[in-house]
Amino acid sequence: MQIPSVRHGFVDVEGVEVFYREAGPEGGVPLLLLHGFPSASHQYRRLMDALGGRYRVIAPDYPGFGHTRAPDGFEYSFDRLADVVEGFVRAIGLGPFVLYAFDFGGPVGFRVAERHPEWIAGLIVQNANAYDEGLSEVARQAVKAPSGELFTLPFTRGQYEDGTADPALVAPDGWTLDQHFLDLPGRKEAQLALARDYAGNLARYPAWQAWLRRHRPPTLVLWGRGDAIFLEPGAHAYRRDVPEAEVHVFDTGHFALEEKLPEIAPLIAGFLERTTRERTTRERTALKKAAT
Repeated sequence: MQIPSVRHGFVDVEGVEVFYREAGPEGGVPLLLLHGFPSASHQYRRLMDALGGRYRVIAPDYPGFGHTRAPDGFEYSFDRLADVVEGFVRAIGLGPFVLYAFDFGGPVGFRVAERHPEWIAGLIVQNANAYDEGLSEVARQAVKAPSGELFTLPFTRGQYEDGTADPALVAPDGWTLDQHFLDLPGRKEAQLALARDYAGNLARYPAWQAWLRRHRPPTLVLWGRGDAIFLEPGAHAYRRDVPEAEVHVFDTGHFALEEKLPEIAPLIAGFLERTTRERTTRERTALKKAAT
């Protein structure tokens, strides 16, 4: 059994002190874990323990989330979150990586992918929507009229427990820590600004779908079918643009890793193994062609 040491630190990205967690050895294709609302990198602690003994895994907190510290006057928009993640990738010198996009990690990650397709060695999508049919009525109403109810403990807890097969498998630590960060000074204002900006993500769906068709990255889609925000059809829709995508749907909710980590972690490990092997093969082939 390989139990990783998880390192924690900060990187300055144009005045934003980005907190991140990192585990695993150098080599292979690293996995960049982009978290969702209203969480932060702590949502990946168990996954990092499961994978970090064999693979390099990195999870940053966005501005307005977790331990990351943004300066006064920071503009909270999805474009700016993507700017910070892009700067973070550059700051730590991360080479081509597999992008894990969950929830907010979808609109943040797709923006980064559009800017730097050469960075994306593979794509893991977990309840991160990019298709109209994946939007529930709850999501549509929240986009039209975001309110402070989105930042209360009942809503935060509901995102973890609603749709699960066995709520006893979902630890209360996640929603408790999320609510702690939401209740910090200035955080609800930051989150409301992002909620008001969210409609711009829906307008970008066609561009992200075109990016997927053009680049066809190795893609693994993982989805909790009990998600009240992003519906199961949104998972299968990825095959329209990436027909080779591997899609797995689980009887759980939005935070699928909370309940289904034992089933999901091996799928991610296998995907990382294949992606590393295929990338190594392509690089060796390119070197041989260059030498002849």
